[in-house]
Amino acid sequence: MNIGSFLHRDQALYGVFNGETVAPASPSLIAQYPTLRDLLDAEKSEALKDSANLSATIPIAEITFQPPIPNPRKIICVGMNYPKPYPVDGVAPPSPEHIILFGKESETLVGHGATLEAPRGTPADSFDYEGEIAVVIGKPARHVTAAQAMDHVLGYAPFNDGSVRDWQKHSIYAGKNFANSGSWGPWVTTADALPRVEDLHLTVTLNGDMMQSAYGREMIFSLPEQIAYASSLFTLHPGDVIATGSPDGTGGSRTPKRFLKPNDLLAVTVQGAGTLSNPVS
Repeated sequence: MNIGSFLHRDQALYGVFNGETVAPASPSLIAQYPTLRDLLDAEKSEALKDSANLSATIPIAEITFQPPIPNPRKIICVGMNYPKPYPVDGVAPPSPEHIILFGKESETLVGHGATLEAPRGTPADSFDYEGEIAVVIGKPARHVTAAQAMDHVLGYAPFNDGSVRDWQKHSIYAGKNFANSGSWGPWVTTADALPRVEDLHLTVTLNGDMMQSAYGREMIFSLPEQIAYASSLFTLHPGDVIATGSPDGTGGSRTPKRFLKPNDLLAVTVQGAGTLSNPVS
């Protein structure tokens, strides 16, 4: 099941995507659970499998995609989680000994089809992409073990962790939180509709050229380890997002470097979970 949020005739809705259409949640369901996060908080996502809780379908050509969960409490990103040369000239550090986490603000991310906003001034000179597999939490997790972690996963989505490399030298937070620099979507595909995360294939193209390609099994720290680690810090709530790290092939890791520029078209695909496509301006 593909579930997500969107705008239709200036109304914020959520529903089930199927091919080129989306079936919005019914007015009665939205009255009870106004946002998809509200529905997840109540652990009622299964309600969207019942056609009685859905309205007539709408062509997706008539909607504006929002991030699947427009108002997550937390967006947690995992750094350096694939073997790769990090974008520091000539230096490839060893794999980290511990999971590296940082956070993103909601206003950093746009939905499928929306424009990525290149920063103004010199930050635009190192505006980079990072394709990732995003995981959405489906039920609260606090102090869970790795063995328990996958019971708390709702599903997966493509994610672009937009990064301004030169500003990462100021701080990770600065380099990762330029407004409208990243994206995720187009929807969340529930875990029951996909292979295990180790078998999910992530690809990234820039103007049609392949830039990144990896499987979830290539992560240094597995998804269960990531969830267990994060849940030791705080409670993971329904709708929280974990971006699981980006494989080799980002613009900053290339020779010569290839950063994003206006009129580029970036596409991040998680096989079975759709393609997230965004132009750059």
